[in-house]
Amino acid sequence: MSHDLMIKGGRIINGAGNPWFYGDIAVKGGKITAVGRLDDVDASNVIDAKGMVVTPGFVDPHSHSDGLTLFYREMESPVMQGITTIVGGQCGGSPAPINPEMREELEAEFSKTLPPGVELKLNWTTFDDYLTLEEETGLGANMAHLVGHGTIRVAAMGQEARAPTSEELEKMKSLTAEAMKAGAYGISSGLIYPPGIFAKTDELIEVAKVAAEYGGVYGTHIRGEGNALIKSLEEAISVGEKAGIPVQISHHKAAAKSVWGKSVETLRILEEARVNGVDVTVDQYPYRAGATSLATCLPPWAHDGGMSDLLKRLKDPELRDKMKRDIDDGIPGWENFAGELGWSNVMVSSVNSEGGKAYEGKNLEEIREMRGDPDAHTALFDLILEEEGAVGMIIFAMIEEDVRRIMKHPLQMVGTDSSASATEGYMSRGKPHPRGYGTYPKILGRYVREHGVLRLEEAVRKMTSFPSQRFGILDRGLLMPGMWADIVVFDPEKVIDKATYQNPHQYPDGIEYVVVNGQIAVDQGTYTGVLAGRTLRKKG
Repeated sequence: MSHDLMIKGGRIINGAGNPWFYGDIAVKGGKITAVGRLDDVDASNVIDAKGMVVTPGFVDPHSHSDGLTLFYREMESPVMQGITTIVGGQCGGSPAPINPEMREELEAEFSKTLPPGVELKLNWTTFDDYLTLEEETGLGANMAHLVGHGTIRVAAMGQEARAPTSEELEKMKSLTAEAMKAGAYGISSGLIYPPGIFAKTDELIEVAKVAAEYGGVYGTHIRGEGNALIKSLEEAISVGEKAGIPVQISHHKAAAKSVWGKSVETLRILEEARVNGVDVTVDQYPYRAGATSLATCLPPWAHDGGMSDLLKRLKDPELRDKMKRDIDDGIPGWENFAGELGWSNVMVSSVNSEGGKAYEGKNLEEIREMRGDPDAHTALFDLILEEEGAVGMIIFAMIEEDVRRIMKHPLQMVGTDSSASATEGYMSRGKPHPRGYGTYPKILGRYVREHGVLRLEEAVRKMTSFPSQRFGILDRGLLMPGMWADIVVFDPEKVIDKATYQNPHQYPDGIEYVVVNGQIAVDQGTYTGVLAGRTLRKKG
């Protein structure tokens, strides 16, 4: 039997954590047919992997690329770093479901996040509607989806800062069930963002119970990764215990000076939870900075009613004074980025207006000086107003000691917490977090090869079979006959990230080949443009 593709002579790391071995991989019809010494097998296309390492395609368990798939299908930056499967719908946000009565309002907000010249009508309603649209054409990588708790909350009750009525909660549960039946892999929450920030624990438990009925996972951006870290972690574990659902702690970190070193305690808490029968794991990106919307620097009450109401409050001098006091003094339980970490650690990463481009890559103290504002609070308020809320930020919050400790723990898997970008064209705007280009090569080049923090085979397990198993994507993540042919071939001596905070739009070195569903998406380090990825729907 002639095969479509043969990868010959590489050091195979099959994703299970076992030591590498020399061998060949045969592919036909998009799937792996054989692994081993295959001298007698013919193939129409052969990759010489001598001197290279061959692994399963990397599985990103935490991505925000799902909002892009209908207009940017190439997903170039993930594919170029070896990612072949992506789990989106994170931090409480997913593209669906949509309340038809809110379509116009949501479309106006969504349009602010689109690249210049790109238009996208929100012409779907249900979760199934969205997946069906995504399935119409191929993708650069495979795409799995969670449904966002924040999204179903908005669809059921808008963006008000209150608990849902019994009828609204039933609507949320119904929307969760609908998404799970359509193929969602679980539900996510984002408890520092509106409207998740307004949700109580019992609400989260109720919707998570529905996802549990369908074998889903509860992924959570916990309520606080700074001063509220321990209590927030305990809340997430409580949701898992009471809802009977596996818990995935998103981008686990200790993100404030007051909790630096607390990863010792958080990891102990996770271990104890598992001893007590709660299935909890974490993902993590290998950087000391995080990234999110600049508007999260504003206190929770300012977000009541959504972005349009927030912008109105920013025009009220008295409310601005109250916001300033809350940032300076803090609010118990609030993740107060600027107040806890200082203005010099808050960097603007992206704005939509041409006039604001000069602020990209600058911190709020530098922007205050550029603008001649009396204080950084004013610079923050006015910039959010001028950009109508569409401002991204990078926040420097962690220490390397905690990053490494979490990375080495057996409950950690690797994820980007990023969106797809490209080095050229309309997807190369701003200065996004370098994790979007460099997460996996950074692990392989710096933490494996240079610093020895992880054994190579263990790093690959954390990038492949572990996240696949976690989300129930059981036909990927291992190099075995019968599995889909998602494969990465890289040079272990050269693989390295190149993206930086000031110059993020740089592809890594050393990722020589990437195969998605049997088709070559990266060929000798060059993106081919093939759209072999698929929308994945959870079965059962």
